[in-house]
Amino acid sequence: METQGKNIRQRRTKWILISVLVTALAGGSLLIIAARNGTAESRNNPGGGMPPPEVNVVVVEPRDLPAAFEYVGQIDGVREVEVRPRISGILEHWNYKEGAPVEAGESLFTIDSEPFRAALAKADADLASAEAVLSRARRDTARLKPLWEAKAVSQKQYDDAVSAEQVAAANVEAAQAAVTQARLDLSYTRVEAPISGITSRALKSEGSLVEAQKTLLTTISQIDPIHVIFSFTDTEYMEFTRAAAEGRLRLPKEGRFDVRLKLSDGTEYGHSGQVNFTDVRVNSNTGTIEARAVIPNPQHLLRPGQFVRVQLTGAVRPGAIAIPQRAVLEGPNTKIVMTVNAQGVVEPRPVQVGDWSGEEWVITGGLKPGDKVIVDGVVKARPGSPVKIADASSPNPSNPAHSAGAALAAEP
Repeated sequence: METQGKNIRQRRTKWILISVLVTALAGGSLLIIAARNGTAESRNNPGGGMPPPEVNVVVVEPRDLPAAFEYVGQIDGVREVEVRPRISGILEHWNYKEGAPVEAGESLFTIDSEPFRAALAKADADLASAEAVLSRARRDTARLKPLWEAKAVSQKQYDDAVSAEQVAAANVEAAQAAVTQARLDLSYTRVEAPISGITSRALKSEGSLVEAQKTLLTTISQIDPIHVIFSFTDTEYMEFTRAAAEGRLRLPKEGRFDVRLKLSDGTEYGHSGQVNFTDVRVNSNTGTIEARAVIPNPQHLLRPGQFVRVQLTGAVRPGAIAIPQRAVLEGPNTKIVMTVNAQGVVEPRPVQVGDWSGEEWVITGGLKPGDKVIVDGVVKARPGSPVKIADASSPNPSNPAHSAGAALAAEP
Protein backbone atom coordinates (compact mmCIF):
# COMPACT_ATOMS: atom_id res chain seq x y z
CA MET A 1 0.00 0.00 0.00
CA GLU A 2 2.74 2.46 0.89
CA THR A 3 4.55 1.62 -2.35
CA GLN A 4 1.35 2.19 -4.37
CA GLY A 5 0.71 5.58 -2.68
CA LYS A 6 4.26 6.66 -3.32
CA ASN A 7 3.93 5.86 -7.03
CA ILE A 8 0.73 7.91 -7.26
CA ARG A 9 2.39 10.94 -5.67
CA GLN A 10 5.38 10.71 -8.04
CA ARG A 11 3.08 10.57 -11.12
CA ARG A 12 1.08 13.60 -9.81
CA THR A 13 4.30 15.66 -9.28
CA LYS A 14 5.47 14.71 -12.80
CA TRP A 15 2.23 15.96 -14.41
CA ILE A 16 2.44 19.26 -12.46
CA LEU A 17 6.00 19.85 -13.67
CA ILE A 18 4.97 19.10 -17.23
CA SER A 19 2.05 21.56 -17.00
CA VAL A 20 4.29 24.36 -15.62
CA LEU A 21 6.84 23.77 -18.36
CA VAL A 22 4.19 23.93 -21.11
CA THR A 23 2.76 27.14 -19.65
CA ALA A 24 6.20 28.74 -19.46
CA LEU A 25 6.99 27.82 -23.04
CA ALA A 26 3.68 29.25 -24.24
CA GLY A 27 4.21 32.53 -22.36
CA GLY A 28 7.70 32.92 -23.79
CA SER A 29 6.39 32.47 -27.30
CA LEU A 30 3.78 35.16 -26.74
CA LEU A 31 6.42 37.58 -25.41
CA ILE A 32 8.63 36.95 -28.40
CA ILE A 33 5.72 37.52 -30.78
CA ALA A 34 4.73 40.74 -28.94
CA ALA A 35 8.30 41.99 -29.01
CA ARG A 36 8.53 41.34 -32.75
CA ASN A 37 5.21 43.09 -33.35
CA GLY A 38 6.31 46.02 -31.20
CA THR A 39 9.55 46.38 -33.14
CA ALA A 40 7.67 46.44 -36.42
CA GLU A 41 5.21 49.02 -35.12
CA SER A 42 8.07 51.14 -33.84
CA ARG A 43 9.59 51.12 -37.27
CA ASN A 44 6.28 52.10 -38.86
CA ASN A 45 5.35 54.71 -36.21
CA PRO A 46 8.22 56.78 -34.78
CA GLY A 47 5.93 58.09 -32.04
CA GLY A 48 5.83 54.70 -30.49
CA GLY A 49 2.11 54.52 -31.02
CA MET A 50 1.49 58.05 -29.58
CA PRO A 51 -0.59 60.46 -31.73
CA PRO A 52 1.33 63.31 -33.44
CA PRO A 53 1.47 66.58 -31.43
CA GLU A 54 -0.93 69.39 -32.26
CA VAL A 55 0.44 72.73 -33.43
CA ASN A 56 -1.06 76.05 -34.47
CA VAL A 57 0.09 77.52 -37.77
CA VAL A 58 -0.42 80.64 -39.84
CA VAL A 59 -0.68 80.56 -43.61
CA VAL A 60 1.67 83.05 -45.25
CA GLU A 61 -0.22 85.68 -47.27
CA PRO A 62 1.33 88.88 -48.71
CA ARG A 63 -0.52 92.04 -47.72
CA ASP A 64 -0.05 95.80 -47.44
CA LEU A 65 1.56 96.34 -44.07
CA PRO A 66 1.71 99.67 -42.21
CA ALA A 67 5.28 100.83 -41.68
CA ALA A 68 6.32 102.78 -38.59
CA PHE A 69 9.66 104.31 -37.63
CA GLU A 70 10.63 105.38 -34.13
CA TYR A 71 13.31 107.82 -32.95
CA VAL A 72 14.32 109.82 -29.91
CA GLY A 73 13.30 113.47 -30.16
CA GLN A 74 13.52 116.66 -28.14
CA ILE A 75 10.84 119.29 -27.69
CA ASP A 76 11.62 122.79 -28.92
CA GLY A 77 9.49 125.92 -28.97
CA VAL A 78 8.08 127.03 -32.29
CA ARG A 79 9.54 130.44 -31.50
CA GLU A 80 12.28 131.01 -28.93
CA VAL A 81 12.91 134.69 -28.17
CA GLU A 82 15.61 136.20 -25.97
CA VAL A 83 14.37 139.30 -24.17
CA ARG A 84 17.08 142.00 -23.96
CA PRO A 85 16.77 145.71 -23.11
CA ARG A 86 17.01 148.29 -25.88
CA ILE A 87 18.50 150.89 -23.54
CA SER A 88 21.00 150.86 -20.71
CA GLY A 89 19.86 151.68 -17.19
CA ILE A 90 18.89 150.41 -13.77
CA LEU A 91 16.32 147.58 -13.64
CA GLU A 92 13.56 148.81 -11.33
CA HIS A 93 10.77 146.19 -11.38
CA TRP A 94 9.76 142.74 -12.56
CA ASN A 95 6.26 142.98 -14.01
CA TYR A 96 5.58 139.30 -14.67
CA LYS A 97 5.49 135.94 -12.91
CA GLU A 98 8.33 133.64 -13.88
CA GLY A 99 7.20 130.59 -15.85
CA ALA A 100 3.77 132.07 -16.53
CA PRO A 101 2.20 132.64 -19.96
CA VAL A 102 2.34 136.18 -21.31
CA GLU A 103 0.77 137.94 -24.26
CA ALA A 104 2.63 139.91 -26.89
CA GLY A 105 3.06 143.52 -25.71
CA GLU A 106 2.72 142.68 -22.03
CA SER A 107 5.20 144.48 -19.75
CA LEU A 108 7.92 142.22 -18.32
CA PHE A 109 10.41 144.67 -16.75
CA THR A 110 10.66 148.37 -15.94
CA ILE A 111 13.93 150.29 -16.27
CA ASP A 112 14.43 153.56 -14.36
CA SER A 113 12.83 156.17 -16.60
CA GLU A 114 13.92 159.45 -14.96
CA PRO A 115 17.10 159.94 -17.01
CA PHE A 116 15.12 159.37 -20.17
CA ARG A 117 12.39 161.79 -19.12
CA ALA A 118 15.08 164.42 -18.62
CA ALA A 119 16.55 163.62 -22.02
CA LEU A 120 13.12 164.02 -23.59
CA ALA A 121 12.63 167.39 -21.88
CA LYS A 122 15.99 168.60 -23.20
CA ALA A 123 15.10 167.38 -26.70
CA ASP A 124 11.79 169.25 -26.50
CA ALA A 125 13.62 172.40 -25.49
CA ASP A 126 16.13 172.03 -28.29
CA LEU A 127 13.27 171.63 -30.73
CA ALA A 128 11.58 174.78 -29.45
CA SER A 129 14.85 176.71 -29.84
CA ALA A 130 15.35 175.43 -33.38
CA GLU A 131 11.79 176.35 -34.29
CA ALA A 132 12.34 179.91 -32.93
CA VAL A 133 15.49 180.29 -35.04
CA LEU A 134 13.63 179.05 -38.09
CA SER A 135 10.81 181.51 -37.47
CA ARG A 136 13.27 184.43 -37.30
CA ALA A 137 15.05 183.26 -40.45
CA ARG A 138 11.77 183.13 -42.30
CA ARG A 139 10.90 186.66 -41.22
CA ASP A 140 14.32 187.92 -42.32
CA THR A 141 13.88 186.31 -45.72
CA ALA A 142 10.41 187.75 -46.07
CA ARG A 143 11.70 191.31 -45.34
CA LEU A 144 14.66 191.07 -47.73
CA LYS A 145 12.81 189.60 -50.65
CA PRO A 146 10.96 192.83 -51.75
CA LEU A 147 14.14 194.85 -51.19
CA TRP A 148 16.10 192.40 -53.32
CA GLU A 149 13.47 192.60 -56.02
CA ALA A 150 13.73 196.42 -55.89
CA LYS A 151 17.51 196.18 -56.09
CA ALA A 152 17.76 197.85 -52.67
CA VAL A 153 19.94 195.03 -51.24
CA SER A 154 22.62 192.98 -52.78
CA GLN A 155 22.19 189.50 -54.12
CA LYS A 156 24.56 188.17 -51.44
CA GLN A 157 22.48 189.56 -48.59
CA TYR A 158 19.38 187.91 -49.92
CA ASP A 159 21.15 184.62 -50.58
CA ASP A 160 22.54 184.60 -47.03
CA ALA A 161 19.05 185.08 -45.63
CA VAL A 162 17.66 182.23 -47.72
CA SER A 163 20.53 179.93 -46.65
CA ALA A 164 20.00 180.84 -42.99
CA GLU A 165 16.33 179.89 -43.33
CA GLN A 166 17.25 176.55 -44.86
CA VAL A 167 19.79 175.80 -42.13
CA ALA A 168 17.25 176.69 -39.47
CA ALA A 169 14.69 174.34 -41.09
CA ALA A 170 17.24 171.50 -41.09
CA ASN A 171 18.01 172.16 -37.44
CA VAL A 172 14.30 171.90 -36.66
CA GLU A 173 14.13 168.50 -38.37
CA ALA A 174 17.16 167.30 -36.42
CA ALA A 175 15.61 168.48 -33.19
CA GLN A 176 12.37 166.70 -34.06
CA ALA A 177 14.34 163.48 -34.67
CA ALA A 178 16.05 163.91 -31.30
CA VAL A 179 12.66 164.27 -29.65
CA THR A 180 11.41 161.12 -31.39
CA GLN A 181 14.50 159.20 -30.23
CA ALA A 182 14.09 160.48 -26.69
CA ARG A 183 10.47 159.37 -26.66
CA LEU A 184 11.46 155.93 -27.98
CA ASP A 185 14.12 155.60 -25.31
CA LEU A 186 11.56 156.54 -22.68
CA SER A 187 9.13 153.94 -24.03
CA TYR A 188 11.89 151.33 -23.96
CA THR A 189 12.04 151.65 -20.19
CA ARG A 190 9.00 149.38 -20.36
CA VAL A 191 10.43 146.06 -21.57
CA GLU A 192 7.59 144.24 -23.35
CA ALA A 193 7.07 140.66 -24.50
CA PRO A 194 7.74 140.51 -28.26
CA ILE A 195 5.61 137.35 -28.68
CA SER A 196 3.01 135.40 -26.77
CA GLY A 197 4.33 132.36 -24.94
CA ILE A 198 5.73 130.97 -21.70
CA THR A 199 8.41 132.90 -19.86
CA SER A 200 11.50 131.47 -18.22
CA ARG A 201 13.12 132.75 -15.02
CA ALA A 202 14.40 136.32 -14.77
CA LEU A 203 18.18 136.43 -15.10
CA LYS A 204 18.72 139.87 -13.55
CA SER A 205 17.51 141.03 -10.17
CA GLU A 206 15.90 144.39 -9.45
CA GLY A 207 18.52 147.13 -9.01
CA SER A 208 20.94 145.63 -11.52
CA LEU A 209 22.55 147.67 -14.25
CA VAL A 210 21.53 146.37 -17.69
CA GLU A 211 23.20 147.17 -21.01
CA ALA A 212 21.34 147.85 -24.22
CA GLN A 213 21.24 144.87 -26.63
CA LYS A 214 23.61 142.86 -24.40
CA THR A 215 22.04 141.85 -21.11
CA LEU A 216 19.76 138.80 -21.33
CA LEU A 217 16.76 139.36 -19.07
CA THR A 218 14.66 136.24 -19.81
CA THR A 219 13.42 134.07 -22.67
CA ILE A 220 9.95 133.42 -24.06
CA SER A 221 8.94 130.19 -25.79
CA GLN A 222 5.89 129.80 -27.97
CA ILE A 223 4.75 126.25 -27.21
CA ASP A 224 1.34 125.89 -28.86
CA PRO A 225 1.90 124.41 -31.34
CA ILE A 226 5.34 123.07 -30.51
CA HIS A 227 8.22 121.55 -32.46
CA VAL A 228 9.80 118.12 -32.03
CA ILE A 229 13.37 117.79 -33.32
CA PHE A 230 14.77 114.33 -34.13
CA SER A 231 17.59 112.89 -36.26
CA PHE A 232 18.38 109.77 -38.27
CA THR A 233 21.63 108.54 -39.76
CA ASP A 234 22.61 108.93 -43.38
CA THR A 235 22.82 105.10 -43.60
CA GLU A 236 19.20 104.81 -42.55
CA TYR A 237 18.29 107.48 -45.08
CA MET A 238 19.94 105.50 -47.89
CA GLU A 239 18.15 102.28 -46.88
CA PHE A 240 14.90 104.17 -46.68
CA THR A 241 15.14 105.80 -50.11
CA ARG A 242 16.38 102.57 -51.71
CA ALA A 243 13.34 100.69 -50.40
CA ALA A 244 11.06 103.41 -51.77
CA ALA A 245 12.77 103.32 -55.18
CA GLU A 246 12.45 99.52 -55.38
CA GLY A 247 8.76 99.59 -54.50
CA ARG A 248 9.22 97.88 -51.15
CA LEU A 249 8.00 100.98 -49.36
CA ARG A 250 5.26 103.46 -50.27
CA LEU A 251 5.62 106.94 -48.77
CA PRO A 252 2.77 109.16 -47.55
CA LYS A 253 1.61 111.95 -49.83
CA GLU A 254 4.24 114.69 -50.19
CA GLY A 255 6.33 112.91 -47.56
CA ARG A 256 4.12 114.22 -44.74
CA PHE A 257 4.49 111.51 -42.13
CA ASP A 258 1.99 111.44 -39.29
CA VAL A 259 3.65 111.80 -35.90
CA ARG A 260 2.71 110.39 -32.50
CA LEU A 261 4.70 110.91 -29.30
CA LYS A 262 5.46 108.68 -26.33
CA LEU A 263 6.31 110.52 -23.13
CA SER A 264 9.01 109.61 -20.63
CA ASP A 265 6.53 107.73 -18.43
CA GLY A 266 5.55 105.45 -21.33
CA THR A 267 2.15 107.03 -22.00
CA GLU A 268 1.13 108.19 -25.45
CA TYR A 269 0.60 111.89 -25.99
CA GLY A 270 -2.98 112.72 -26.86
CA HIS A 271 -2.38 114.83 -29.98
CA SER A 272 -0.77 113.94 -33.28
CA GLY A 273 1.07 116.11 -35.78
CA GLN A 274 3.06 115.97 -39.01
CA VAL A 275 6.62 116.22 -40.21
CA ASN A 276 7.06 119.67 -41.73
CA PHE A 277 10.81 119.86 -42.35
CA THR A 278 13.73 117.58 -43.22
CA ASP A 279 17.18 119.05 -43.63
CA VAL A 280 19.00 118.46 -46.92
CA ARG A 281 22.38 118.50 -45.17
CA VAL A 282 24.13 115.79 -43.19
CA ASN A 283 25.71 116.98 -39.97
CA SER A 284 29.44 116.42 -40.48
CA ASN A 285 30.03 115.94 -36.75
CA THR A 286 27.34 113.36 -36.04
CA GLY A 287 26.58 111.89 -39.49
CA THR A 288 22.86 112.49 -38.97
CA ILE A 289 20.09 114.35 -40.77
CA GLU A 290 17.79 116.55 -38.73
CA ALA A 291 14.01 116.53 -39.12
CA ARG A 292 11.21 118.43 -37.41
CA ALA A 293 7.54 117.83 -36.65
CA VAL A 294 4.90 120.25 -35.43
CA ILE A 295 2.50 119.06 -32.70
CA PRO A 296 -0.51 120.79 -31.04
CA ASN A 297 0.09 121.56 -27.37
CA PRO A 298 -3.07 123.23 -26.03
CA GLN A 299 -2.58 122.04 -22.42
CA HIS A 300 1.12 123.03 -22.43
CA LEU A 301 2.02 119.50 -21.37
CA LEU A 302 5.07 119.50 -23.64
CA ARG A 303 7.89 121.83 -22.62
CA PRO A 304 11.06 122.86 -24.46
CA GLY A 305 14.00 120.58 -23.69
CA GLN A 306 11.80 117.56 -22.90
CA PHE A 307 12.80 114.20 -24.43
CA VAL A 308 10.18 112.02 -26.14
CA ARG A 309 9.97 109.05 -28.49
CA VAL A 310 8.82 110.05 -31.96
CA GLN A 311 6.76 107.52 -33.92
CA LEU A 312 6.30 108.17 -37.65
CA THR A 313 3.39 106.49 -39.45
CA GLY A 314 1.76 106.79 -42.84
CA ALA A 315 4.14 104.69 -44.93
CA VAL A 316 3.09 101.26 -46.27
CA ARG A 317 5.01 98.12 -47.23
CA PRO A 318 3.06 96.78 -50.25
CA GLY A 319 2.79 92.99 -50.58
CA ALA A 320 4.83 92.33 -47.45
CA ILE A 321 5.09 88.97 -45.65
CA ALA A 322 4.95 89.09 -41.86
CA ILE A 323 4.59 86.41 -39.20
CA PRO A 324 4.29 86.54 -35.39
CA GLN A 325 7.61 87.17 -33.68
CA ARG A 326 7.28 84.05 -31.52
CA ALA A 327 7.43 81.88 -34.64
CA VAL A 328 10.99 83.04 -35.46
CA LEU A 329 13.76 80.98 -33.83
CA GLU A 330 17.47 81.68 -33.49
CA GLY A 331 19.56 79.29 -35.58
CA PRO A 332 23.34 78.81 -35.48
CA ASN A 333 24.03 81.42 -38.15
CA THR A 334 20.59 82.65 -39.12
CA LYS A 335 16.98 82.80 -38.05
CA ILE A 336 14.68 79.88 -38.83
CA VAL A 337 10.99 79.02 -38.73
CA MET A 338 9.27 75.63 -38.53
CA THR A 339 6.93 74.92 -41.43
CA VAL A 340 4.51 72.08 -42.12
CA ASN A 341 4.69 70.59 -45.61
CA ALA A 342 1.87 69.02 -47.63
CA GLN A 343 2.45 65.64 -45.95
CA GLY A 344 2.06 67.16 -42.48
CA VAL A 345 5.76 66.79 -41.64
CA VAL A 346 7.80 69.49 -39.91
CA GLU A 347 10.46 71.21 -42.02
CA PRO A 348 12.85 73.87 -40.70
CA ARG A 349 13.23 76.88 -42.99
CA PRO A 350 15.96 79.58 -42.77
CA VAL A 351 14.52 83.08 -43.27
CA GLN A 352 15.75 86.63 -43.67
CA VAL A 353 14.04 89.16 -41.42
CA GLY A 354 13.51 92.90 -41.71
CA ASP A 355 11.81 95.28 -39.29
CA TRP A 356 9.13 94.70 -36.71
CA SER A 357 5.53 95.64 -37.32
CA GLY A 358 3.51 95.46 -34.14
CA GLU A 359 3.89 91.90 -32.82
CA GLU A 360 4.98 90.60 -36.20
CA TRP A 361 8.31 90.30 -37.94
CA VAL A 362 8.62 91.30 -41.57
CA ILE A 363 10.15 88.46 -43.59
CA THR A 364 12.28 89.57 -46.53
CA GLY A 365 13.30 86.09 -47.76
CA GLY A 366 12.81 82.37 -47.18
CA LEU A 367 9.00 82.15 -47.24
CA LYS A 368 6.47 82.19 -50.04
CA PRO A 369 2.68 82.60 -50.14
CA GLY A 370 0.85 79.52 -48.91
CA ASP A 371 3.58 78.28 -46.55
CA LYS A 372 2.30 77.07 -43.18
CA VAL A 373 4.42 78.38 -40.32
CA ILE A 374 4.14 76.93 -36.80
CA VAL A 375 3.48 79.63 -34.21
CA ASP A 376 2.37 77.56 -31.19
CA GLY A 377 3.72 74.14 -30.28
CA VAL A 378 7.19 74.70 -31.76
CA VAL A 379 8.77 72.88 -28.81
CA LYS A 380 6.84 69.71 -29.63
CA ALA A 381 7.52 69.90 -33.35
CA ARG A 382 10.62 67.93 -34.26
CA PRO A 383 12.06 68.27 -37.77
CA GLY A 384 11.02 65.30 -39.90
CA SER A 385 8.18 64.28 -37.55
CA PRO A 386 4.49 64.46 -38.40
CA VAL A 387 2.26 66.97 -36.60
CA LYS A 388 -1.42 67.65 -36.45
CA ILE A 389 -2.52 71.16 -37.40
CA ALA A 390 -4.96 72.42 -34.79
CA ASP A 391 -5.48 75.88 -36.25
CA ALA A 392 -4.48 77.32 -39.61
CA SER A 393 -5.10 81.03 -39.96
CA SER A 394 -3.78 84.04 -41.77
CA PRO A 395 -1.68 86.56 -39.86
CA ASN A 396 -3.79 89.46 -38.63
CA PRO A 397 -2.60 92.97 -39.42
CA SER A 398 -1.38 94.70 -36.30
CA ASN A 399 -0.79 98.26 -35.22
CA PRO A 400 2.47 99.92 -36.27
CA ALA A 401 5.21 99.78 -33.69
CA HIS A 402 8.98 99.90 -33.21
CA SER A 403 11.25 99.86 -36.23
CA ALA A 404 14.96 100.17 -35.63
CA GLY A 405 16.36 99.93 -39.12
CA ALA A 406 14.71 102.60 -41.24
CA ALA A 407 14.64 106.38 -41.33
CA LEU A 408 12.80 109.43 -42.63
CA ALA A 409 13.65 110.55 -46.16
CA ALA A 410 14.14 114.13 -47.21
CA GLU A 411 11.18 115.72 -48.91
CA PRO A 412 11.54 116.15 -52.65
